[in-house]
This record gives sequence, C-alpha cells and structure tokens, in this order.
Amino acid sequence: MAEPVEVNRATLLEGVSHGFLGRRGGVSEGEVAGLNVGRGSGDDLDIVERNRTRAAEAVLPGARLVTVYQVHSADCAVLGGEPWSEEDRPKADAIVTDRPGAVLGILTADCAPVLFADREAGVIGAAHAGWRGALGGVTDATIAAMEALGARRESIVAAVGPCIAQDSYEVDAAFRERFLADDLPNARFFQEGRPEHFQFDLEGYVLCRLRLAGIAHPEGLRLDTYAEPERFYSFRRATHRGELSYGRQISLIGLG
Repeated sequence: MAEPVEVNRATLLEGVSHGFLGRRGGVSEGEVAGLNVGRGSGDDLDIVERNRTRAAEAVLPGARLVTVYQVHSADCAVLGGEPWSEEDRPKADAIVTDRPGAVLGILTADCAPVLFADREAGVIGAAHAGWRGALGGVTDATIAAMEALGARRESIVAAVGPCIAQDSYEVDAAFRERFLADDLPNARFFQEGRPEHFQFDLEGYVLCRLRLAGIAHPEGLRLDTYAEPERFYSFRRATHRGELSYGRQISLIGLG
C-alpha cells in the first residue's frame, strides 16, 4: 500500500485548497518510484493516471484535474467554462480560473511552480516557471490573466514551491548573460562558482519578478528538488546520475 500523499502548503494560501506535492504517496516503481504524474516519463500510463487521481484527491476531493501542455513559454491559458479534455490541452505554462470544481495542476521536475489566489475575487492561478518562462514573464502573464477575471493585483497572494535551489543549480556564463542582457541588476541572482560558471537562484529570481509585478510579499517554500531525492523528482539529479528517466511532481490549486 502506498504511503500517504505528502502535501506541502504555503502560509499565504491558507484557506485555499492547494498543495505542492512531491514523490511521496504514489504507486510508481523503479527510477520514478512514487507519485509520478508525468505522462512523458516512460512510466506505465495507467499508473500515472492513478497517481494523478491520488494527487487531486489529496488537495480537492471530487474536483476535476486540469493541466496544460507545458512548453516553457510565458503563455497563460484561461479556464472559463467546462474543463478541456487532455487531448485538447492548450500549449501554455500557466492557467487561471474563477470556476469552482476544477483543480489546476502544474508539473515540474526542478522548475519553479507558482500558485496564486485572490480570495475576495475568487480567482486562482498556477504557473510553471522554468528559467525560460520566468525570464519571459510567465508570472506577469498569470497576474494579468487573473485581473481580466476580476482579481485585484494588490489582493493577489502567491507562493513558489519546490524547485532547484541555488546551491544545486550550476549554469555557464552564456546562461548568465541572457539575464544580464534583460536587466543588469539580475547579476544578484548569480554567485560565482568554478571558472566560467555560476550558481543561479531561480526561486529568488521568481520571487523578485512577483514583487516587481505588484505582489507585495510572495512566499518561497525554500525546498530544493535536487537535494532531497526521497521527497522530490529532479531532472538535473537524474541526468547527473545517468538515470534513463525522471518523474514529475505536481502543484495544485482549486476552488471548492
């Protein structure tokens, strides 16, 4: 029997059905053992579906799980009516809605999941912020889409869940230059490492983008996906270990 699903929650989202999940509580085996929800991971698809059901039930029982086809973009989809089918998922890296009965899900394996809520307006959002999407403005697009549904920027709270931490995220000089070309003060998110390499603070960068967008006090959970193999999946860790596949975890938020 699988262990209980581990649900990591943000203080700022208290009272909103949400959770940043990891690998504990699933039924996958082998290299992707645990709560693997990635259909492209090479795992048995029936087992993946069982894990996805377990994940959704742990956060908002009875709700329908809604995801997008993530492509490392800055695009945000709006769920305005009935949830789309898995076959018709829009290509995007964020979702917003004001409709109850659905739980929005974002898959990650080192990238930063970001959950948003405006309790007063009854509007929620979820974003997948890898470095490309974060630099491109996926969190800004999510906030704008929430406003279009009636949210107020000053009322939105946001939290950044488990992602690869600075100590675990080595990048080269060319990577750093992309961020400096966008804004020179981005240099503060890079610490010097071995020659011509740096340690990048993805969570810190995403939190900064949220503050610059008008989210006063975003919350970071400070959970490193790379450093905790028993709790989280990590693409970079799997690559360093020479593993043939890697799992994906899911972060969820819904309106009851």
